[in-house]
Order: sequence, then C-alpha cells, then structure tokens
Amino acid sequence: MRFLGKYRITTFQIIAVGFVTLILAGTLLLMLPFASRTPGTAGFQDCLFTATSAVCVTGLVVRDTATSWTPFGQAVILLLIQVGGMGVVTAAVSISFLSGRRIGLMQRSVMQESIAAPQVGGIVRLTRFIVSASFAIEGIGALLLLPSLVPVFGWGKGIWYSVFHSVSAFCNAGFDLMGTPGQEFASLTGFSQHIGVNVVLILLITVGGIGFLVWNDIREHGLRWKLYRLQTKVALVTSGILVLLPALWFFLAELTDLPAGQRILPALFQSVTLRTAGFNTVDLSRMSGTGQTVMVGWMLVGGSPGSTAGGMKTTTVAVLLMTAWSVFRRRDNVSFLGRRIAEDTVRNAVAILMMYVLLFYLSGAAISLIEGLPLLTCLFETGSALGTVGLTLGITSGLSLPSRLILIVLMFLGRVGGLTLIYAAQSVRKAQNSTLPLEKITVG
Repeated sequence: MRFLGKYRITTFQIIAVGFVTLILAGTLLLMLPFASRTPGTAGFQDCLFTATSAVCVTGLVVRDTATSWTPFGQAVILLLIQVGGMGVVTAAVSISFLSGRRIGLMQRSVMQESIAAPQVGGIVRLTRFIVSASFAIEGIGALLLLPSLVPVFGWGKGIWYSVFHSVSAFCNAGFDLMGTPGQEFASLTGFSQHIGVNVVLILLITVGGIGFLVWNDIREHGLRWKLYRLQTKVALVTSGILVLLPALWFFLAELTDLPAGQRILPALFQSVTLRTAGFNTVDLSRMSGTGQTVMVGWMLVGGSPGSTAGGMKTTTVAVLLMTAWSVFRRRDNVSFLGRRIAEDTVRNAVAILMMYVLLFYLSGAAISLIEGLPLLTCLFETGSALGTVGLTLGITSGLSLPSRLILIVLMFLGRVGGLTLIYAAQSVRKAQNSTLPLEKITVG
C-alpha cells in the first residue's frame, strides 16, 4: 500500500484505475486519422466502445474490425486485448522485469489481487511464468493456424490473421478479422466445418479461460490430481461440465438442420465460446428463444478466476451450487471434493450472484425500454457484455448512445470484477463489526 497526499490507495483502486487508463489511452489511439480506413469516421463514442471491449476482452463491436480499422488500428486493438487479457498489472510488472527494476511489497500485493493468487509469496516467479507461458501459447497457436489461414488469405494476411486470432482466442476476446465489405460482423461462420481452425481456437480459448493458477498447478504436479489445490479442481470440474452440457444441447436441439456428423464441431465450438470467447461459427439469430436463453445463463458464468476471461467465474457458481446442496442435506458446512469452503467465500459468492443478476436484468430492461427491442434480445446483449463474452444477436452497432454506455459499464464491471470495484470505492479503513442481538426470520 502507499499514500497519495493524505489518501491511501488500495490495491483494488490501482487495478481499477489501471484498466480505466488503458481504455482511455486506447480510445485516443483509435481516434487517430490513420487508425480507421476512412479518416474522420471513427468518433469518440465508437473508439471508446471498441477500446473498452478490447481491454475488457469482450468482443462486442460497433464497427467491423476488418473493414473499419487499418492495420494500425487493428494492431492497437490487438495490443489492448493482450494487455487486458493478461491484466494491466501483470503487463506493467512485465515492463519492470525487462527494465531490471526491483518489485516492491506494494507491487507484489497488487499483483496478488490482479491474478487472484492465494498468497504474496512466490508472486514474482508466478507472474514471470504467466507472461512467458502466455506468449509461448499464443505463438504456438499462431503457428498451428498458419496451415489453415495462409491458403485462404495468402502469406501476408495469413500470418497477420493467424497471430491476431491466436491472441484474441487465448485472451477470450472474440475479435476477428473475417468481415468483408458487404458481409461485416461475419465472425467465423465461414469456418464452421473447418477442423483445423475450430480445434486450435477451442484449445486456445480453453487454456486461456481455466486460469493462471490452474496452469501453475499442472506445471508443478503434472497429472497428479490429488496434489492439486481445491481451486484448480473446482475450476477444472466446473469448466468441464459447463462445456459438456451446452454442447449436448446445441447438438440435440439447436443444430438439427445439419446432418449429425456436421453438428459436432459447431456444437462444441459454440459451447466453448460461451466461456467468454465471443466467436461464433453459426448464425445465433436463427437459434430458438430457448437456446438463446440457455446461452445467456452460460455467458454470465464466464471463465475461472485469475484467467483471461471475465464473468461471475466458474468457482463462484460451484460454491453457490455446493451451498444449496449443503442446505438440502441439512449440513452446517459447505464442502466440495472432501474440503470445507470458508464462510466468507460463500458470502462473496452470494453477493456476486446478486450483483450480476441485478445488473443483468436492470440493464437489459433499460436497453429494451430505450431501444424498443424485445427483452430477450436485450438481455442477450447485457449478458454478453457483463460476462465479457462478445456474442450478439446483431443489435450492437445500431444501439443509441445511452445503451452503448450501459454496455461499456457492464463490460468494465465484468472484466475488473464487481467486488473489486466495490472495494475500490470504499475507504481502506476496515469497518468495525459489532455483535448485534440475534433474531431469526423464516425464509423459503
């Protein structure tokens, strides 16, 4: 911690301010005349929305990335995705590594909060591992995409597209360069049956979304499940279930117009992309209302803590489900895989759920009222923004300024974390908890 004048700056405030600063810097860069293909057409609103979506690794866009932005503008977006995906603090500390500066205790504390590490000890070594592993995985992903994209786009575009989509997928951003004049916002619909593109992007999205701490556990313990931390086990089990269930739903109920053999890749890809990646290989507007509702619920969950993904997080949902299960079985403690869950973790999970549900519904209702659009369509948009997913039913670019501002706030909250912003807005002085008289009330 440190002091600025008479005010003490908390780690949560540093994280929040870091994201705001990066968004504003990205907005200014995108406003430069040579950032857009038609100079002067990218106003402050469009640039702010695009920069927020990139930094918050969401993927909602009001301008098609391929046809609206020049290579410079696309490079700015890619840089914002990279820094936002790894975390502003992680990126800043990486610069300190390269410059040879010593990392102080305050910086270590901020790093701990930024990547959701359990302790300060070993945080510098863990951050070095995160940075080096991230670049290595993105590089491998780009190389694996080359054989699929170079034959389609040529060497120049093929290399650039491979790098861009590898970083975008690993950071769970969902930005793509597949749009063409007359067919903007196409995402990856042209590659729905392409095994190479689908498999590589699925792996990148999954690895980026399971969390840096999970990587570290696997690096240290290999495949020895019993030695993993509880958070790693919860993240892996929950992520697996959250991918399997919607994949089955898409295969059995939503993609029935395709032969069974051609449903496998689209079903799996759309399930994985709900973990906050934001790419789509099928036309989402053609899905049933039930399917879209299912997708909204899954989008709000998001990825795992300390990852490139946003949302409520897989561990939050797991704790909530285990809490309900313990109540049904009349147990005093919440447990998972033979371990007891701390009470403050349960309280935080409940608070996060209430916060996300309220923001999701109230924002969706507000946009529906402002735009005169169906409520489900607007809820799909707010769920995508709050979960930092980036999937859309095609209404983003046509929204008015008030609705765009709502989505900007939701994307920011979804990436930084609701509790982080609440703690950032509070004084660093810890509230004095007094014990009040106990009185029971009936619920349920």
